[in-house]
Amino acid sequence: MNDYLDTAVIAARAAGALLRENFGSKLNVNEFAAHDIKLELDERAQELITRIILERHPQHAILGEEGIGGNQASEFEWIVDPLDGTVNYFYGIPHFCVSVAVRQGEEILVGVIYDPMREELFSTERGGQALLNGKVIAASTRDKLSEAIVSVGLAKMSQTIDLGLPVLQDLIHRVRKARMMGSAALDLAYVAAGRLDAYIEAGVRIWDVAAGVLLVQNAGGQLVMNPRADAPDKLTVVASGGKIREIAESGQRLIE
Repeated sequence: MNDYLDTAVIAARAAGALLRENFGSKLNVNEFAAHDIKLELDERAQELITRIILERHPQHAILGEEGIGGNQASEFEWIVDPLDGTVNYFYGIPHFCVSVAVRQGEEILVGVIYDPMREELFSTERGGQALLNGKVIAASTRDKLSEAIVSVGLAKMSQTIDLGLPVLQDLIHRVRKARMMGSAALDLAYVAAGRLDAYIEAGVRIWDVAAGVLLVQNAGGQLVMNPRADAPDKLTVVASGGKIREIAESGQRLIE
């Protein structure tokens, strides 16, 4: 295990323990929005992750959902989502995770996604294999859309909801099952593990998906990620096992 991967695992597990300890308790809400909730616990979890990373790599940068830290001039940037699936968490749905990745320039070096409720740690590093609790995982090899389970995320903006709904409506009639799970990072981890045949969403942020990108690629899957023309800070993501042609076609509609 290289030093960056070691750091990412330690940070993700520490934040995950904090989330698990507070799950089901009274939570302090910083902000209610139409399709989102901001918790004080999100900030505490990112502060914990930031402290662990900068103790070990003090010259590195932090980019997280709850803000930035460290040396922003560094070529090494840690991309952190301290609680992906905040709405699930707030409503007592035990489907959420911590996501930690590090990149050098535009190249992702390490990705870790930790589900503290199921004690599932997805991890990978550049040039390595995708792992779940230390065991190798692989993306789905199913090649028939009718046998596929697909997750379609609708994000938080009216534009992305309007884009995603036709894709969901089209696929739901042709796949075995369609899902909306509420955590982009876990959706990508599930694609890497072959649990989902595809994940499609039109309006995610880099911290939602950075760790999952490398997981899917190292699990043998395919992933297309593009910035949105109408919102360059948001991304369209299509991840799959790569064997079902119609998945790529559905994803292309979001990009167009």
